[in-house]
Amino acid sequence: MLLYLLRHADADTNAESDDARCLSEKGLAQAKKVARFCETNKIEPALILSSPLRRAHETALVVSAHLRAELVVEPWLASGMNPERALEELRGHRKHESVMIVGHEPDFSRFAAHALGLPGEDRITLRKASLTLIELENFRPGAARLDFSLPCRLM
Repeated sequence: MLLYLLRHADADTNAESDDARCLSEKGLAQAKKVARFCETNKIEPALILSSPLRRAHETALVVSAHLRAELVVEPWLASGMNPERALEELRGHRKHESVMIVGHEPDFSRFAAHALGLPGEDRITLRKASLTLIELENFRPGAARLDFSLPCRLM
């Protein structure tokens, strides 16, 4: 499986709760930039899975609408995602050649380090609105391969 990790775009800091934080104007522009980059580079995930938190869901909505990809909200992608559970949940989507997940930090860096078999969680950091491609040949720790990790500013 080609697994695209899209960290949510920039979010406003003023909200009644962390879960309710929406994209800022900058974040909306970042999400659109990622969507155009995906289209230009023929990145066409069969499925986009999103955290239920507003900032991630709004990021996913922009990208899925632009790419005309199916979008599913997954509670396991909420802030605090467990890397082992993520691998298990993704195993259930292995029929898809490519999947994009949209979520949060430090969850995505922890997941990437776990999937790649890196010795520590601090070996990789995914910036806001960055796009990372990991190939999962099988769904166990250390078995993935990093193809790229690109910050939004370079798209």
